[in-house]
Amino acid sequence: MGGNWIRRGKHSCGAFVMALAALIFSCFLIGVTCQDGQAMTAEEKSKIRDQILEMFDHAYNSYMDYAYPADELMPLSCRGRVRGLEPNRGDIDDSLGKFSLTLIDTLDTLVLLNKLDEFEEAVKKTVRDVRLDNDIVVSVFETNIRVLGGLLGAHVMADVLKQRGEKMQWYRDELLHMAKELGYRLLPAFNTTSGLPFPRVNLRYGVVNPLSRTGTESDTCTACAGTMILEFAALSRLSGDPIFEEHARKAMDVLWEKRQRGSDLVGTVINIHNGDWVRRDSGVGAGIDSYYEYLMKAYILLGDKVYLERFNTHYSAIMKYISQPPLLLNVHMHNPTVNVRSWMDSLLAFFPGLQVLRGDLKPAIETHEMLYQVTKQHNFLPEAFTTEFRVHWGQHPLRPEFAESTYFLYKATGDPYYLKVGQSIVEKLNTHARVPCGFAAVQDVRTGTHEDRMDSFFLAEMFKYLYLLFSEKSQLPIDIDDYIFTTEAHLLPVSLSTTQPPCHTNNTEPQAREDDLFSYSCPSAQTLFPNNPTFAKTIRDGYKYLTGVGRPQQASPVRGIELPLHDTNLEPVEFLKSMGISLTPLTELVSASQGLASQDFQKGVYKLKLVAEVSQTPEHEEVVPLIVQLISPPFLGRTVLTAGPAKFGVDLTKQEHGVKGSIVKSVPFTACGPIENAVELQGRIALALRGDCMFAAKARRLQEAGATGVIFIDHREGSSSAETPLFQMVGDGEPTDDITVPLVFLFSKEGATLTAALQEHHNVDVLLLPKERQLGKEKPEKLNIKFRLAKEGELTEGELESTTIQLVLEQSDTATETYNEATSLTGEIQETCSSPQKDPETNP
Repeated sequence: MGGNWIRRGKHSCGAFVMALAALIFSCFLIGVTCQDGQAMTAEEKSKIRDQILEMFDHAYNSYMDYAYPADELMPLSCRGRVRGLEPNRGDIDDSLGKFSLTLIDTLDTLVLLNKLDEFEEAVKKTVRDVRLDNDIVVSVFETNIRVLGGLLGAHVMADVLKQRGEKMQWYRDELLHMAKELGYRLLPAFNTTSGLPFPRVNLRYGVVNPLSRTGTESDTCTACAGTMILEFAALSRLSGDPIFEEHARKAMDVLWEKRQRGSDLVGTVINIHNGDWVRRDSGVGAGIDSYYEYLMKAYILLGDKVYLERFNTHYSAIMKYISQPPLLLNVHMHNPTVNVRSWMDSLLAFFPGLQVLRGDLKPAIETHEMLYQVTKQHNFLPEAFTTEFRVHWGQHPLRPEFAESTYFLYKATGDPYYLKVGQSIVEKLNTHARVPCGFAAVQDVRTGTHEDRMDSFFLAEMFKYLYLLFSEKSQLPIDIDDYIFTTEAHLLPVSLSTTQPPCHTNNTEPQAREDDLFSYSCPSAQTLFPNNPTFAKTIRDGYKYLTGVGRPQQASPVRGIELPLHDTNLEPVEFLKSMGISLTPLTELVSASQGLASQDFQKGVYKLKLVAEVSQTPEHEEVVPLIVQLISPPFLGRTVLTAGPAKFGVDLTKQEHGVKGSIVKSVPFTACGPIENAVELQGRIALALRGDCMFAAKARRLQEAGATGVIFIDHREGSSSAETPLFQMVGDGEPTDDITVPLVFLFSKEGATLTAALQEHHNVDVLLLPKERQLGKEKPEKLNIKFRLAKEGELTEGELESTTIQLVLEQSDTATETYNEATSLTGEIQETCSSPQKDPETNP
């Protein structure tokens, strides 16, 4: 199976799901050997695995010694966190219910790590000590995934051990009974007109009881309502009571029904009474993340194709609008071409792992590599970071999502690179988070300061994924492929799909959609990347130095020519052209240096003079400034944006009244692929982002899509016409006579003004025309400077007498030069001044 796609077709519920998890992972392993280094030996993996076990013991024993029966350990204070006795932390404390949270969350981890005696003792403690009827308000979402999921996972493990006759012979489904009791205590939260649950419930008094101290909320997050189906369905199928699955499914149905039909995206916060969206930003991180995860996993666990159909529909929308490889950016669900923020949160680190489950390996590898580069820069993933990989929120509460995706990618590729990534996680936890009483969250990754918290998910998830990463199947007490992970990494058996043969009918079927390669298939790297064992490395290499960390320093033996380029963030040719300087190739120097290599280059010092010849700039080189004028209400011509022209397309200086039209954002925004909103672009002026492909290629695609003009917007943050000289966009070296629409270029600040106007007013009309000139004003003379390098004393008498600008380049007295150094200088000058690949006008 490992080398082929397994086409499953559109199934009804059936026994095939029992083997689905095994299918997924057996299809993954393709025996890839060393790519980014040597494969780890069995001894090396065993050593790291033992280290992980020691770390787990340190964390778990610290909780049991210093905190139990409290919900969580405070590792800096070496005591338990009891709600009401410590300062209130707001919503974070809603996960604490005085039910020994960390112990329950850790139960099935003990089994997976082969700590079976500790597991049996912990189950006895849970049954004896834990009460679930406390008068306390808890988060429905957190209690479901951590406590209910923990009880169910532990029950399944206890039952497996009992059936083997090894352990737990006294066990009589006590954990399942506790899970059922907790399920009934959570059910009052679903007593809403929509079927979406309240975000909080009182474990003793429910929601509507006057003593409940809750029930006044009107909103909940999408993930909060959409992350119930695995635990509730498992509880129904293990206990025989269908009420739990019915309520969880109803909540999923409502979220699906309330999706934005045009984009197939959902928002972040929804009203639980009327189903209206309260926050319409859409992404794959905090507030939405596990809703998408549970659609895919509900299909795997329950065998209901409706969940897979919905997931595939959402996934197509995510890849169309949210995925901007390697980034995953939040967009507006109703206008998904508009990014709503310039930062990402760390919870989206789970998404590459989910993409692996779907078989979409390339974007999974890309995003994971981006996240890894961020961890190399900051040691851990900050809670939020910008698209430029700067820290937005500096906290790191020991989240496991990056380790989770690392594990799944290793299972999918067999690439030992991901073992090295896992090893780095282990080392950083020991170096930067370990304290005498456990492991402490990082308050700020920039300073490394600690926070007095060790959340239960650290023991529930982090150590599972790390231990599995370095373990062979034969070293585990269970067959891991028979189980699906919940979002809290609790283990539920895929055999549950056969306990309820008929699927409930569902009248919220998804819209018709074309299936793609991944819709009903087991992922296979061999099919995606045939006969290419280094495919993962090839994908990663493009993002290897994304944040600048680890980039090898190229020592140059000679000094280059320094021009004031960095003040304006201009590329060299663009800057020189703005000064009226044209450049000529330096081939003469190359041949001259080759001839002198044997004598002068060995003397140790070699002086060069840069000779600039002055002449008047030809008339046609002048850059004529254009404007983009907003003429629709409420602007009425008062907003005018300075724009640069193009050397191809319609010449706006010859258009008496300019070109008028409504503006529409291109999809994709870079216009470097097939245009997806051609119907919307018909007869309108397109907005397109600079970058990824040539201006001419963008213009052709948008013209073919029906656009009547194109406004290109600079992708470099902070550029503006006030600080940056205008330049003319040029073609791609091919004839551009076929491009017949007007083209203008806006720097990013002007572009931001335009896109903000479009986002606020939706319909914006603009006028493209030349900027008004003052009549009678003489055009300033510009200089046309040609560079030629000559050895000292090589200038002819005529050249010495003519008007010249001489720039002398000298090395220090201690410097020595060889032929290679002179060649390096020649190459550096060419790279700086002549290379068309560096010219922003030809390669935007």
